[in-house]
Amino acid sequence: MLAFVCLSCAVANAGESVKLTATLAPERLGHGTTVGFGFDIASSAKRVPPPLVGMVLRYPGNLGFALSGLGLATCEPATLETHGPKGCPANSRMGFGAASAQIAVEGSIVPEAADVAIVRGPTREGHLGLLFYVDGSEPVSAQIVLPGLLVPAAPPFGGAISLGVPLVPSWPEGPNVAIVSLRSTLGPEHLTYYEHVKGRTIAYNPEGILLPKVCPRGGFRFAGTFAFLDGSKATAGTAVPCPRRG
Repeated sequence: MLAFVCLSCAVANAGESVKLTATLAPERLGHGTTVGFGFDIASSAKRVPPPLVGMVLRYPGNLGFALSGLGLATCEPATLETHGPKGCPANSRMGFGAASAQIAVEGSIVPEAADVAIVRGPTREGHLGLLFYVDGSEPVSAQIVLPGLLVPAAPPFGGAISLGVPLVPSWPEGPNVAIVSLRSTLGPEHLTYYEHVKGRTIAYNPEGILLPKVCPRGGFRFAGTFAFLDGSKATAGTAVPCPRRG
């Protein structure tokens, strides 16, 4: 997996900063890849940052999401909420990840870890839907669905993942859980799809998100906008460098 380069780590408000990361694995021009992305929210004041309520991740305009062969089936949000990713069709799965959060408890910061699964959701207003299933167990047991869409983005980007983040109370009338990091992938890595051919079920790996045959100048650029419950926003960018020739 190719390392990322952080281009900007933007200030969210008086004590918070956000860093965006991205990877392409493998990075072979003209071939399919798995796109990795993540963010980290840090507080220099040693306190829990305000809860994240939404984000928009813009990706390069020359990535072939439409030709990826991902998300051939759809999972309904109600099915995902009730049964988890196992209740969704195998061919709806699009990626995996992990998240961490923090809770303010009597002057202390309590960490929370969660697994993440990404499946294709219903199309909305002509845009492909994504559903991020976040499964946390300790200290707060919570399973939440983050609704997302693949939407257009202004040049030099080709599109964006627009993601809503619902508020999750730590306990009744307690403080909201604040997501402070996320690592996710979109692509064929660790995915198995199934196809029915002449009465047989054949397992295969999707091709993946197609990279162009020529790397854009400056590498593959990503940018994120993050919105917080207190009304503040942050922007951050990163780029995956062009692969070395030979």
